[in-house]
Amino acid sequence: MPTLKLSTFNPNHRKEIRQLFFRTFSASEGESEGRILGTLVDDLITGTAAEDLYGFVATDNEQIIGCIFFSRMIFTNGLQAFLLSPVAVDTVFQGKGIGQKLINFGINRLREDGISLVVTYGDPVFYSKAGFKSISEQKIKPPYELSQPEGWLGLSLSGKEISRVVGTLSCVEAFKNSSLW
Repeated sequence: MPTLKLSTFNPNHRKEIRQLFFRTFSASEGESEGRILGTLVDDLITGTAAEDLYGFVATDNEQIIGCIFFSRMIFTNGLQAFLLSPVAVDTVFQGKGIGQKLINFGINRLREDGISLVVTYGDPVFYSKAGFKSISEQKIKPPYELSQPEGWLGLSLSGKEISRVVGTLSCVEAFKNSSLW
């Protein structure tokens, strides 16, 4: 894949990114899920302050073929953390490691910016390839009840073990919907 390029997303490409998530999730989970993820991404881009959102894209010949977002998680104790979600890679390009490259690219950027913790809610097998480990809801209480608690995962970017976080956790506005959890 000599033309693969990873970079920071451009909010002006919102429609193209939304379509990527819609197509990808419609193909794997059905059109209803595609609409939900397309709307979520649109809400993240348009309704989240720039300092609370990191987005990265993978392009092939200037076409966006993958995208990932990290949004701020706010702990009452002041801990700096971000939620990795969602991630999409165009179905034509899946299975080529692009998702993992995007995750690692984003994690490195967050680490450079002094972020110490990333959490995600997803497939433990997929995210464990990037170093994520299962965390209990007692260690870090998610903002909403989880429908699949085994998918609550964390990654320390400081090199220290993730310790129990005391306090309340909240997320950016786009994720303030219990049905997403």
